[in-house]
Amino acid sequence: MTRVLVLNGPNLGRLGVREPEVYGSATLADLTSAVDAWASELGLAAETRQTDDESEIVGWLHEAVDSRAHVVLNPAAFTHYSYALRDAAAQVTTSGLLLVEVHLSNPAAREEFRHTSVVAAVSTGTVAGFGLDSYRLALAALAGRLQNNT
Repeated sequence: MTRVLVLNGPNLGRLGVREPEVYGSATLADLTSAVDAWASELGLAAETRQTDDESEIVGWLHEAVDSRAHVVLNPAAFTHYSYALRDAAAQVTTSGLLLVEVHLSNPAAREEFRHTSVVAAVSTGTVAGFGLDSYRLALAALAGRLQNNT
């Protein structure tokens, strides 16, 4: 089974409580369960993680490269300014792995400071604005790309 790390950045541990009008009422546990089910249906083995720590998520991206795992990444606030995260994400894609940037909301439809993603240019693709379904779509896109490359 193809391994996928589903990595979530700051404040995503607060899903269901933080701005439910923007991010929905589902919790991180709900997201993890949904990701596990969707990944299984697609023949993927997903491992969902969340951290508020920039260095930890950078380390997980390094782990993805070293263990040859593809990545679904919700960088959250790191999206807009973390060049360390951007550089680690670039290592994933330049090593021949897939990295799909994902967002629950549509950053382009929100405050102006959210319009720029430093990660997008080094990602395989981006899915945003579909709530939890963004993760399902990201996993499906990843599985489809893998199937077309084999």
